[in-house]
Amino acid sequence: MALLVRVLRNQTSISQCVPVCSRLVPVSPTQGQWGRTLSGTSQKIKIAALRMYTSCVEKTDFEEFFLRCQMPDTFNSWFLITLLHVWMCLVRMKQEGRTGKYMCRIIVHFMWEDVEQRGRVMGVNSYILKKNMIIMTNNFYAAILGYDEGILSDDHGLAAALWRTFFNQKCEDPRQLELLVEYVRKQMQYLDSMNGEDLLLTGEVSWRPLVEKNPQSILKPHSPTYNDEGL
Repeated sequence: MALLVRVLRNQTSISQCVPVCSRLVPVSPTQGQWGRTLSGTSQKIKIAALRMYTSCVEKTDFEEFFLRCQMPDTFNSWFLITLLHVWMCLVRMKQEGRTGKYMCRIIVHFMWEDVEQRGRVMGVNSYILKKNMIIMTNNFYAAILGYDEGILSDDHGLAAALWRTFFNQKCEDPRQLELLVEYVRKQMQYLDSMNGEDLLLTGEVSWRPLVEKNPQSILKPHSPTYNDEGL
């Protein structure tokens, strides 16, 4: 396994980055700064948001993206892949009204917490990290806007958005663009098939493979299980 992926996955798990959960299980409401603000529905949504963000970084096959999209094994490539999956989650959850939009804000918050922590683990100078965070934030919102326009357009429009942001205008192989357009379209279809209430309760998301063994197979996901508290 590539060195960077080992660093990102093994040394900086999401449970280390965000104090609201330990191994995706909520801590006592009296523990830490998060405990003072979490209660009732808000706590459940934040836990679900953490799980959904975690799915973007732990259930995505980064090495397959590196290989098939010919991306360098760098922190920036990790961020571009993560950003794409976070965006797809945001698109899906915005369909769930005010609660879904609130969950979107929490997902983005967890993403920046994670990005900053990973930078520290990799030994990035604090001044450089802060400067890069500002650049990445600007790039994030520009990417979200571009992807939003692309998903509402035809495949040419989506391909243009992916070329500008995901490939940084450096993709010379149209097959890579075609692969990624197909991936985004089928993944959005897959996410749309998931029950909105289940997503708000559990935040559990799975991803289709980048390359399908059976291209015609877009299976309806299994309903998640949760207890009376939605956990």
